[in-house]
Amino acid sequence: MIPMMKKTLSILTLLAAGTGHAAGFSFDTHSARATSMGFAAVANMQDSSAIAYNAANILGVEKLDITAGDLITLPRINFTAEGTDRTQAFDTLLAPPPHAFGVYRLNEKMAVGLGLFVPFAAGSKWPDDFDFRTRGYKAQLATYHLNPTFAYQAHPRLRVGVGVSVIRGTVDIERKLNFVSSEGTVELGGGAWGLAYNAGIQLTILDKLLQFGGQFRSPSSLTFKGDVDFRDIPPAFQTQLRDQSVQSTVQFPGSASAGLLFTPSERLSIAFDLKLMLWSTFEEFTIEFDDPSLTNPLPKFWENTWNFHLGAEFKVTENFLVRLGTAFDRAPSPENTLSPDLPDADRYRLAAGVGYALNPVRVDLGYQYIFLGNTKSTIPGISGAYDGDGHIFGLTLGYSLK
Repeated sequence: MIPMMKKTLSILTLLAAGTGHAAGFSFDTHSARATSMGFAAVANMQDSSAIAYNAANILGVEKLDITAGDLITLPRINFTAEGTDRTQAFDTLLAPPPHAFGVYRLNEKMAVGLGLFVPFAAGSKWPDDFDFRTRGYKAQLATYHLNPTFAYQAHPRLRVGVGVSVIRGTVDIERKLNFVSSEGTVELGGGAWGLAYNAGIQLTILDKLLQFGGQFRSPSSLTFKGDVDFRDIPPAFQTQLRDQSVQSTVQFPGSASAGLLFTPSERLSIAFDLKLMLWSTFEEFTIEFDDPSLTNPLPKFWENTWNFHLGAEFKVTENFLVRLGTAFDRAPSPENTLSPDLPDADRYRLAAGVGYALNPVRVDLGYQYIFLGNTKSTIPGISGAYDGDGHIFGLTLGYSLK
């Protein structure tokens, strides 16, 4: 095979990094209230959005509760290549589909619910003149969870809850191909179905003062199947770089969360969560092509991470509440597998929001500012440093019957 073909195929097999890095973007923004409290929600949420944060807490609903909303994120990512002072950036609007939850309390001891939300989503698009557009140009990934849930009051102080998620995943990745005298494009798109489960508990330690919450969400395995489309390919490469079918199995991580809710007065509550993301199962990633010569496993070696969340809510009046929060989320990708497909970094968050309730309707607004710590990549040929910041804006509407 001529040297140029070898170089082109090496670039092509790096498509896998785009999907892999998308998995690093875990989304907890399923409620504007939780967003404004730094996602400190495992022991805290008592409405239908608890389906996403702790299934046991849907028993906080008195009769019927419905919540629905949406959010947008505005990240800015900067990349500075090693040994240069040239910085390139992308600004991306990422708007996952709306979140929606409904819970109905059957009796004093049982409640059922159904939720639709997106716990994993990512998106990036570098400028057309990005220096490393053959390594990362555009990528989008999302997993949609439909999550039926059941909760039971096992003891006056103990609630338990379980759920099953039916998952639909979608992915689209685009890169440029360098043929020296011309530039081509390769785009991959596909979808997958999967299943996962979740379980949670809520324990009252001290009446009206201190509660503990815990949740586990299982890992999930999705086999994406789709097509790869090559465009503007020179005649010398068209035989091998042809449109064909592809598939890839992606391991999405499980998680374990624990939280405390401290209520020193009727007007003030303080929540703290600790979350373990189980990324270490993501050791390598492979896209399988119809033409096996294009298939090449890529090592990832991601690491488990601990995330910390702290939030407070103060009831100004019976109807109006203000909220503050902060959080720290560690990136799972080591320096030697971090690439510009969907760059990641340690995230430091500051949050604020308000809520207003006029029975049976309520409105919650949430905001987060995200600072991305400076993170280095040591991949040969694309080594450098990433940093940036971002904003999240969330709106959730609620309706309750008592």
